[in-house]
Amino acid sequence: MSRPAIEVADIFRRYGDDYRQTYGAEMSHKQWLVMNAIESCRTAALGGHLEHCDCCEYRRNVYNSCRDRHCPKCQSLARQQWLDDRQAELLPTPYFHVVFTLPAAISALALQNKRVLYNLLFRATAETLRTIAADPKHLGAEIGVTAVLHTWGQNLLHHVHLHCIVPAGGLSPDQAHWIGCRPGFFLPVRVLSRRFRTVFLDALQQAFETDQLSFFGDLEVLQDQQEFHRYLAPLRSSEWVVYAKPPFGDPDQVMAYLGRYTHRVAISNHRLVSAEQGKVAFRWRDYRHQNRQKIMTLDANEFIRRFLLHTLPHGFQRIRYFGFFSNRQRKQKLTNFRELLNAPTPPEESAPRIDYRDLFEQLTGQSLRDCPQCGKGQMVTFATLARRPRRKYFDSS
Repeated sequence: MSRPAIEVADIFRRYGDDYRQTYGAEMSHKQWLVMNAIESCRTAALGGHLEHCDCCEYRRNVYNSCRDRHCPKCQSLARQQWLDDRQAELLPTPYFHVVFTLPAAISALALQNKRVLYNLLFRATAETLRTIAADPKHLGAEIGVTAVLHTWGQNLLHHVHLHCIVPAGGLSPDQAHWIGCRPGFFLPVRVLSRRFRTVFLDALQQAFETDQLSFFGDLEVLQDQQEFHRYLAPLRSSEWVVYAKPPFGDPDQVMAYLGRYTHRVAISNHRLVSAEQGKVAFRWRDYRHQNRQKIMTLDANEFIRRFLLHTLPHGFQRIRYFGFFSNRQRKQKLTNFRELLNAPTPPEESAPRIDYRDLFEQLTGQSLRDCPQCGKGQMVTFATLARRPRRKYFDSS
């Protein structure tokens, strides 16, 4: 894939100082760090090394990546390594993709309470899937879930939803045999939706009663218990969106599909069209109008604001595993499943970590080792480039 003409990093470098000067007091520490990391990615600010060709006189600077999970440039290699690690865990059965979406009113609360509400979303989703699947009226089995948090829509606004990839079946209560789903059907979506609504709202109410929530601006009135109950009342009777897509055909399709979701950021560089005269234009799909691709143009400050809406709390895990995929049970349970499904057992030793240069060549077809000038020699590191001091961030404490 060719290098995009414009990148998020270019927008931050061009308009970031103005944004920080105008809105810095409203930015979180984490948002400052994310901006600085993306601006510095693969520049002299992060240091690197010097290489020369062992056959000709060609030399080049190679700068370090920021490795921030919000950086569009740093996710391809991380995604490929994650997929390689998951390859041995695939089971020879169809997989379903189920999406759980928070209503807009809850998303507004989540913006002010990201860690608490995102955690509630994971717990409520996992509890819903596992409880309904374990019910003998539906599947009557223990299932495994890989869940990935997304907080954006195509227009970059806050739209919180959880993508869940689930094998089409599970382990019987006596753990003696595999129970498969009916062909093309996982679990009833309406049952999932109503259970999800109940579990989430009950947990949210408990979080309020134990003073885990904060309210600012227009939501400050919700500190009052009656106002909070009034705010949630319509949500207890509305239909919450849970969507189940048709099952995948084979494990290769599962891996390709997972790769589209696990390490995605709010917007990829390849969706950007232009950044000039204080405006940023990007491609987006309007799902309300037959999935048409359109061009949206935003003020540069508004584009940066929307991008930073999706900054995750420090250390927050946006990919989680539940049921028989949970870390404590995974190895033993997967071994049992392969025996029940007559599937081959992978080697005991875990695959070695692939060198980033090999991953890059695997993804792009271009070699970082071969000399780009003579095509005969190999690039050899001969010196290290030191990092520059980090930009200071605004501290509003």
